[in-house]
Amino acid sequence: MLILISIFFSSFVIALSGAMMPGPLLAATISESARRGFIAGPLLVFGHSILELALMISLLVGLAPLLQHALVFVVIALTGSLILFWMAFGMFRSLPALRLPQAAEPSEHDHLAISGALLSLSNPYWVIWWATIGLGYILQSLQYGPWGIAFFFAGHVLADLVWYAAVSAGVSKGRHFLNDRLYRGIAGTCAGFLVVFAGYFLYAGCIFISCLH
Repeated sequence: MLILISIFFSSFVIALSGAMMPGPLLAATISESARRGFIAGPLLVFGHSILELALMISLLVGLAPLLQHALVFVVIALTGSLILFWMAFGMFRSLPALRLPQAAEPSEHDHLAISGALLSLSNPYWVIWWATIGLGYILQSLQYGPWGIAFFFAGHVLADLVWYAAVSAGVSKGRHFLNDRLYRGIAGTCAGFLVVFAGYFLYAGCIFISCLH
């Protein structure tokens, strides 16, 4: 059970780090929350999460035979480690100037859940994240069966929901709840955790390399 909790927690922190970076979904959450109130964030995340669930199932089903090879795990783990280090470096470097993005033009789409999925697809970073870090975490969680995958995905979805709900609450209440200083503080903490997880991925990849010899 302790391992499953650690999977949940680490998945939560890594997903939170990705969610906090400015992108189409964050801009839409701010603009739609200003127009529709708190509910905009959770609805956008719902569509985003459904798309991610479909993608995760596709990865598990379509790549299952390939994922059983230790060499594939090593490549994904080392690649994920490098990207996590790169993400952490970028977050630390951007902290002094990091600001919550201003509200964009309100979306004309009434179905926010659908908009959440479409906005995710429009973000190249989202695809790269799942092809490297997400896939690496799926491989790690898969070692503990369906429960490992369930705890991974629950932590991932909860991170998105917590962050975008906080943004929605802050915007709908005049941004008094969530300001730029708090935003930078949370981002800096997440960047520190990313370094830790990158080191873990690097260690796991090296261990598997030693097993191949």
